[in-house]
Amino acid sequence: MTHGAFAMAPGALPQERQLVFVYGTLKRGEKNHHWLEGASWQGEAELSGVLLHDLGPFPMAVIGEGTAIGEVYAVEEHGLARLDELEGYPRLYDRQMLSLNDGRRAWVYLGRPRQVRHAPLVVGGSWHPTKT
Repeated sequence: MTHGAFAMAPGALPQERQLVFVYGTLKRGEKNHHWLEGASWQGEAELSGVLLHDLGPFPMAVIGEGTAIGEVYAVEEHGLARLDELEGYPRLYDRQMLSLNDGRRAWVYLGRPRQVRHAPLVVGGSWHPTKT
């Protein structure tokens, strides 16, 4: 039996890595970014079909007619499990595979409408914590 060389398509990820779209405290320079240690940055991206709400110390995206601006990372399976722990999945956030505006598909942590009913929308879809 012979084994041929396997060439990955440009932009393809090894099977054990998955894309995650982050829009809040996991972004570069934010307080929870260290949870992405070992992940590789895949660039910035936009996600339509969600509304981003400001809950004070962190944002929460819910399905709606808006756009969130964030970053994309390739994480290994154990990295995704760590993010599930941080995000309180499935209790606090749900994790869904969604299509980003550039066509890539990524995991996104989403809240539920009842969780944001009193929280203001993030104008422009890009969350930045309030510096005090």
